[in-house]
Parts: sequence; structure tokens; C-alpha cells
Amino acid sequence: MSSESGSAMDVQLDSEVPKSPVYGNGAKPPSIRSKHAHHPADPTPMRRPIDKFRSTVNKVIAMKRSTATFAAVGAGAEPGVDPRRASMEMQYRAIHRDCTIEVIDYSAVSCKFAEMRNAEFVQWCGSPKSERQSWVKIRWINITGISWDVVKALSFKHDSAWAELHPLALEDVLHSRPENLSKAEYFLHHLFLRILIHDVEDESSRPTFPVDEFAQDPSVPHNDIATKERQIEQAKIDALKQGTLRVSVTPMFIFLLRDGTVISITQQAPPELTLPITDRLRRADTILRSSADPSLLVQSLISLIVDKAVQVIEAYHGQISHLERQILVKPKPSTVRKLHIVSGDLVLHKRTLNPIKTLVYGLRRYDVDRCAALIDESDPATKGQPIVGFMSHKSKIYLVLYRRVLTMITIICLPLTFVSGYFGMNFEGESGQGVAWTTEWTDVLFWIISLPLVLVISPLFIIPDIKKMIHYIKTRKLLRTTANRFK
Repeated sequence: MSSESGSAMDVQLDSEVPKSPVYGNGAKPPSIRSKHAHHPADPTPMRRPIDKFRSTVNKVIAMKRSTATFAAVGAGAEPGVDPRRASMEMQYRAIHRDCTIEVIDYSAVSCKFAEMRNAEFVQWCGSPKSERQSWVKIRWINITGISWDVVKALSFKHDSAWAELHPLALEDVLHSRPENLSKAEYFLHHLFLRILIHDVEDESSRPTFPVDEFAQDPSVPHNDIATKERQIEQAKIDALKQGTLRVSVTPMFIFLLRDGTVISITQQAPPELTLPITDRLRRADTILRSSADPSLLVQSLISLIVDKAVQVIEAYHGQISHLERQILVKPKPSTVRKLHIVSGDLVLHKRTLNPIKTLVYGLRRYDVDRCAALIDESDPATKGQPIVGFMSHKSKIYLVLYRRVLTMITIICLPLTFVSGYFGMNFEGESGQGVAWTTEWTDVLFWIISLPLVLVISPLFIIPDIKKMIHYIKTRKLLRTTANRFK
């Protein structure tokens, strides 16, 4: 066979291979079985080395692309969620919930309400109807439910230079994990808050940390076996906690933008959660309406969360008082078990409530400083311009009050934890039962051990304060002595 005929055959074979977006410039060659089906007259077709090479290269390219796609989901992936990237659609499109979206436009003179679902909200974000009118000073978008289509439409809607949602904040919303605590993050174009809502639930309500929150996080490997195991473990915990106080802990995500837009997102919340705030917005004589201050709306959401926490502490106080009466009148093993559960829950809720106090203190004290840290001093456009924080002076005044309330909650938790721990001890009151040393000493052993430890350890924590007090007394004495000499 001549070289001309050989080259012509090469061109003909190359033209028979269609282009494919998955396998690069050449499509995946058909298998031997497909060749047998399409060419019965030639049961053993010969494959040239160049065809085998093409097939191997295409397989390697396909494997590399698949590996890159899965690597983007796990550890080492690029931080943040940018809906403009095509890979994000593949990664997060499985996150879909039926959401309820409230859009409230208001100012001191008027107020407008609108309620939408997913498809309607996505269409609204891309239409001219979403443009704010001239009288609108504040826009509040309240979303119940986390869904990828809603988050993506929200991000595309706010993609301007002064109202852009940061990819790290969007990642925090989509990677909702129950163990994440409350925090405040400052970005150039918006303030992002993540605050845990504590709410008392009935016996028939869902678990404190539902399995759906783990299923929503793309960084968690999903399989039916692991999901079933978590459901079984949660059912066991619920059975042990039967008859005790049930408290749900769910996060609320808040975006405060520079253009006066406030976005609040909750994964699942009762419809009446934000009802007090919407009622205040309907009345023109309230401070929330008359001030037209977006930071006051954020402060109102924080106030709502703090009030829920106060209700939880009051409910625990009532339950511990009831269990204390049962122990003093007729103690039972089940009552001691409930006290152990309540003690553990109080420690857990104290851990989740303390970061809210730190968050409120940071908003009140370091708001302007954190905004100043975001300014690029080398940029001539921002040089010499005044630094403005996200929280107004009026909102900071109200935040002082709620920080005090959170401090009182922490103080109330201490005696409640002590009471539940003390009455939950496993000391026996009758001889012949339990371990001998516990039967002999009963609860007196608790005071014999705890009081000396308190007397020894407490001074170690107050030594710096004692030194400051001594230095203050010496300074005052020296000043008084010096003043007497000149008299």
C-alpha cells in the first residue's frame, strides 16, 4: 500500500471520530461488542496503535476532569461560593427547599409588603420590578429556607460594586452546620452575622440538631447507611430525653449592606418568629419606621433572638424547680437522670449563648475599627474619606441593653448548673446500698472536697486584681502625703 493511500485512510478514520465535550477532541471509541454489532462481516477488526493511544488519552482526560470536580467539594478546595462559576451549579444544585420569602420596602412615609416562593422570587430578582423606588429607604428580604436557586438569584441581584455578597459569607450559609457558633464578619460591602436562635419546643417537635442540617452540607459524605445511623442515634437520645425540656438551636444569617438592604435567612423557623418586627413596620409611629435605619432593623433581629434565649432560661428555671421539689419530697432514679440531662443541656446552651454576648459587644465597641481595617490606604479613591461603620449610634445604645441581658443570662445559668449538678449526685442515703464510702459520707463529702478547692483556687484568679488594688492604695497614700506637705 502506498503512502498516499495510507495518509488518505488516516484522514478518513480521523473524520469518523466525532468531537465530544467530555473526551476532548476525539469521542470515546466504541467497545468491541459495539463493533461486532455494527460490523458483523468483520468480527475481529484491527485497531491501529494511534487509535489505542487516542482512547487511552481520552480516558485519562475524563478521569482528570472527574477528579477535579470531586476535589472541589472536599478539603483543599477554593474557599467561598461564587455562583458565577459553572462548578458551583453542579456542587450545590442538590440543595433545594421550598422557601417562603418576604420582601418589605419601607421608609418613614410608607411601607410595602410582598410574599413569594422560589420560582416567583427568582423571576422577580431578574426583572425590573425588583428595582427600588425613590421613596424606599430600607429593603428587608426575609427568607425562611435555604435553597440554591434562591441563594444564586440573590447573589446575581446584588452583584454591583457597593452591594456584593461575599463568597465566604455565601459558603457559610450553604455549609450550615449545627456546631458552628455565633459570629460577626466584616466585609468591604456588607456586614455578615451568624446568630444561633434558641427556642423551646414541644415533645412532638423535631430533634435539637436535625439530620437535615448535616445532609445540607456538601462537605459531609452522604450515604444512606450513615444517614440511617444518625437517625437511630438521634432516636436513642430523644428516648432518653423524654420528659425533659426540648430546645432547638438553629442559625440565622443576616446581611447588612451599605445601600440599606437587610437580608435575613433561616433554615427553618416558625412563621411567627419575625411577626413582632413586621407588626412594628406596619405602624408608622414606631422607632423602626420613623428612623429608617437599617442597623436598627438588625438590632431588632438580635433583640428577638435575645428574648428567645431569656424564655429558654426561664423554662429551665421552672423545670429545675419542679425536679428539685420531686427530689426533696420523693426522690426517684428517673428524676436524677433528668437532672443529669438538664445539667448537660445547660452547659451546652451556655457555650452557644456566650458567643452572642461577644458578638453584641463587638458590634457596639469595634464596629468603626473593623470597618477602618478593611480600607486600602494605598488606594487614592478612598484616601481621606471618612470611615463609617455599619451600626448607627442609636442602634449601639440599644445593643448595650441587650449585652446586659445576655450577661444576666450567663449569671442565671451558673446557679442552675450548680443545683442540677448537686441534686444529680449519686450519693445513697441508706446503709447497705451503693459503694461503702458514698453511703458513709453521703453529700457531706461534696462540701468537704469543694470548699477547700474553692478557697485555694479562687485567690489564683484574683491575684492580678489584688495587685492592682494594692498599687492603687499605695498611689492614693503617696498623693495624700505629698499634698499634706504643701499645706
